[in-house]
Amino acid sequence: MFKSSIALASASAVLALAFLSPAHAAPDEEAAKALMKANDCTKCHAVDKTKKGPALKKIAEKYKGKADAQSKILTSITTGPTVKLADGTEEKHKIIDTKDQKELKNLADWILAQ
Repeated sequence: MFKSSIALASASAVLALAFLSPAHAAPDEEAAKALMKANDCTKCHAVDKTKKGPALKKIAEKYKGKADAQSKILTSITTGPTVKLADGTEEKHKIIDTKDQKELKNLADWILAQ
């Protein structure tokens, strides 16, 4: 009986800790910023203010709670769609010059975390 009580308590503790840990690791902020800088993203985007393009906080707000948020951002940064700028004009969005899916997903996740 004592042995089963310890096993039950241990299992309960493991489950409790599992619920406390995040579903996935937080984005690597430094790597995301480096990728943005290397691709001149900061020419059009800032974290908290509108430049030529929307602030990253505004982008994160737009996609908050949407299941396809990461894929939408990945599409924007990898396919070069036409985007509307703050001044109302349109142009092709720059394509990020990496094919590394881990780097791209990290950048998208970091943007969504703003």
